[in-house]
Amino acid sequence: MKPGILITALGVAVLACTTGFAQDAKVGPNTTSLAPEKTIAIVGGKVLTITHGTIEDGTVVMSGGKIVAVGPAKTTKVPAGADVFDAKGMTVYPGLFDAETHLGLTEVEADQNSNDLAETADEIEPQMHVGDAFHAETVHIPVERLNGITNAIVAPASDDSIPGQDAAIQLYGRDRDAMLLQGDIALAMNFEGSVRRKANYNGPSKFPTTRMGLATQIRQAFLDAQAYEAERAAAAKPDHKGAPPKRDLKLEALLPYLHGEKPVVLAAYESYEVEVAMGLAKEFHLKVILNHVTHAQDVLDEIASYHVPVIVGPIYDFPRPDERYDAVYTLPAELQKRGVKIALATAGRDMGGSRNLPYAAGYAVAYGLPYDEALKAITLNPAEMFGLGDTLGSLDVGKTANVVVANGDPLDVRTSVKQVFIEGNAVPMVSRQTKLRDEYMSLTTKKP
Repeated sequence: MKPGILITALGVAVLACTTGFAQDAKVGPNTTSLAPEKTIAIVGGKVLTITHGTIEDGTVVMSGGKIVAVGPAKTTKVPAGADVFDAKGMTVYPGLFDAETHLGLTEVEADQNSNDLAETADEIEPQMHVGDAFHAETVHIPVERLNGITNAIVAPASDDSIPGQDAAIQLYGRDRDAMLLQGDIALAMNFEGSVRRKANYNGPSKFPTTRMGLATQIRQAFLDAQAYEAERAAAAKPDHKGAPPKRDLKLEALLPYLHGEKPVVLAAYESYEVEVAMGLAKEFHLKVILNHVTHAQDVLDEIASYHVPVIVGPIYDFPRPDERYDAVYTLPAELQKRGVKIALATAGRDMGGSRNLPYAAGYAVAYGLPYDEALKAITLNPAEMFGLGDTLGSLDVGKTANVVVANGDPLDVRTSVKQVFIEGNAVPMVSRQTKLRDEYMSLTTKKP
């Protein structure tokens, strides 16, 4: 028997029918998941659990869309009637989680009609919901999934200081509602040079062009939201006279973040940006996930003192003239060394897509990040940062059965992913690119 073959006829049928599952699956917060009827056991592989070490000859059992057993093959019982996936000689690990992407918001970057990345009518747009723009039909999603990416955060582009609210997705199916795990999971906030819009040829810009202008603009937005909430609370009292304030979606959207109910993903690239942005966050008691900090090497101790998680990415960036050549590459290791919980991200399309996420982790390992921490940075850590750690990010009983089977180390570019399971369903390992490859390969093998 060859590795990676389901050894029952029904197991093959499960694979063949997976497209049907993908069409109908519902994994959103208010929907019912469509899990496979059959139990599947992945047997004999090297299992990277993330939370409780590596099992050299292990078994992972999935049923009802959940992981129901994980352990050594010798002691972990395979349920009667289960389909068995022979993973001997392979590596089994949890689905990878990209902490910042533009998946579903862009198709062809050069074609503006296929991009829905940010609304630039105003700089402060917290009422914009990425879920409203997300489209599951994009050809990028199957490509990323083929390399083991099962979950991601979809964020608006950084054209605005507050461009909207992120969404968490599961890369499963062609239905938008099925793929949206949680909308409005975090607020994107950018405090970096790219959002300070410069004066145009028709006169001065109406948007901030300085750091002090950007800080003042964001501060005013939060102050207005606090005042709005107070006015609405006063209007709700029985003795209030007069009409309540007009509903303001922009200010209303900021309230959960002012209350610390959800995290603000605060993007800053350089040291002074980090310091000013975190000053604002402390002023309003925001729950922060720092993002990028690409050129903030001289304040890493200060970043550690904030006791907030950090998303690093893209890792492939040029050093500044006053930095070491490896300043960006060593950033994950330096943060982890200081006790900072890190996640890695491809940050939109800047790294060629989420499929390159495991190689960014491998690069970080080459520059000092411990291997186990690199795995956490693309699995468990991002899940925990966004409040999804109880269901995603590791091979633990009770978690969602998002599992990858590959023929080698997940961080090695030579490794090929052989099968991806999402909610216990074997996902078809095809994309537009693989179909074109197979089509043209068949043409070259035909006899004249």
